[in-house]
Amino acid sequence: MDLVDYTGHVEPGGAAARRTLPALTITKVSVGPMDNNAYLLTCLATREALLVDAANDPERLSDLIGYGQDRPTLRTIVTTHQHGDHWQALGATAGAFGANTIAHALDADPLPVPPDRLVEHGEVIKVGEADLEVIHLRGHTPGSIALLYRDPTGTPHLFTGDSLFPGGVGKTWSPETFTSLLDDVTTRLFDVLPDNTWFYPGHGDDSTLGEQRPHLAEWRERGW
Repeated sequence: MDLVDYTGHVEPGGAAARRTLPALTITKVSVGPMDNNAYLLTCLATREALLVDAANDPERLSDLIGYGQDRPTLRTIVTTHQHGDHWQALGATAGAFGANTIAHALDADPLPVPPDRLVEHGEVIKVGEADLEVIHLRGHTPGSIALLYRDPTGTPHLFTGDSLFPGGVGKTWSPETFTSLLDDVTTRLFDVLPDNTWFYPGHGDDSTLGEQRPHLAEWRERGW
């Protein structure tokens, strides 16, 4: 089973954790002084890889990918949103591996390198033979995105950046942006995905939608 060794917990500066699915591996590591999570997704059929948030520590990210002849080919780096703690290693990592960079159009301008591809809600990003669906979640930043992998063998896997954490939505800057984010998280995630959907946030531990679903009303009442 893919959860025998994977719990979703990694320590700052500590070892990476790997989850093996039938078609994809997900490797999580904490980097930088703000305990940012970076996720390396590798297609087992093609050995092509995609990195979610080149957040910091380019050397550690290179170590994550490896150096041997059997290392995966890093084709793509997706930045979930414009905040600087999520792209400190973007330029170095993209340059070192020749990877294409992707972000939402509304969050592209602050990034240190112009994205090779701008994406919108509902588009698909490929990692080898696997598809990742782009979900636009407006509120933490204007162009924050999540990535959804619908594993054909079972559990959906969702990479939420700083838009959804265990315990609530990400930080917002006004009552309006809070409502926007919680509405999007509700209608675009909780209303359409099953409880066993495992989500991987931009900081800290993972969770499932089912574990968090009972608290939606509490989050809305708590407000921003």
